[in-house]
Amino acid sequence: MRTQSLHTVCEEAGCPNIGECWEAGTATFMILGDVCTRACKYCAVAHGMPDKLDTDEPRRVAETVEAMGLEHVVITSVNRDELADGGAKIYAETILEIGKRMPQCSVEVLIPDFKGDKKALRTVLEAGPAILGHNIETGERLHPHVRPGGRYWRSVSFLGASKKINPSILTKTGMILGMGEKKEEIYQTMSDLRDAAVDILTLGQYLRPSFQHIPVARWVTPNEFADWKRVGELHFGFKHVESGPLVRSSYHAKEQAREVEAGPAGEIQEILEADMAAPAEVVEYERLVQIELKDAPRKPS
Repeated sequence: MRTQSLHTVCEEAGCPNIGECWEAGTATFMILGDVCTRACKYCAVAHGMPDKLDTDEPRRVAETVEAMGLEHVVITSVNRDELADGGAKIYAETILEIGKRMPQCSVEVLIPDFKGDKKALRTVLEAGPAILGHNIETGERLHPHVRPGGRYWRSVSFLGASKKINPSILTKTGMILGMGEKKEEIYQTMSDLRDAAVDILTLGQYLRPSFQHIPVARWVTPNEFADWKRVGELHFGFKHVESGPLVRSSYHAKEQAREVEAGPAGEIQEILEADMAAPAEVVEYERLVQIELKDAPRKPS
């Protein structure tokens, strides 16, 4: 990876499971650079204006996957809101390049919301990933405060739209607990996600990257994580829930790709809030600037 000038979210985001996953033949590559156009309050990845798009990156990622002999690879990225398609074409080319070199290697993508662009979502899905992931991160109330560059219902419905386009592709999302959410809000978020027919849910403990990020509101016990797994699978019908203090989006990803069967489309199938600006996002003088608003819009009627 060093010789190919590539980035992994395992390192950039300080994942606690890096050793276990790499030992198991799984790695998560972060494409589209290492500078994000959004500034989520929980994320360790640098934010600002990214460098020029690296169109050769798909080839180098595929070569590295082959050299490492990986069995499952997760492709994620920073947000690239300054690009017309948010980087969807690079995602698709990366999936296809890996497929050419390592057809036995399953590919999972963890994508941004592409500002609700259905065409960009379709571009990624048509490349044929095994799993389409997009993280909701938290419930509706906290969403505009901790993830000001996104929108809650845009993210929920983005996953539902994926199922409408290709229901055979697994959908996956993740929540971070310990940022101030209430238990009833976790429950409601699970319900919303199942309305979008999300197959796989991950739940993990928030770990504060630095003093510049929001503080930890509470430490969730292992027993509570186990309870949420039971609620998600037995009550809501998620195909699989990976739940534990150190669980992150890519944890046990290879097993999920091989063992979980995709379900049909759900109630939510169209992208919501695609034409609405995020609570703290304005574009001015060709620079993306984060601002904070006290009041965020609620669920669309």
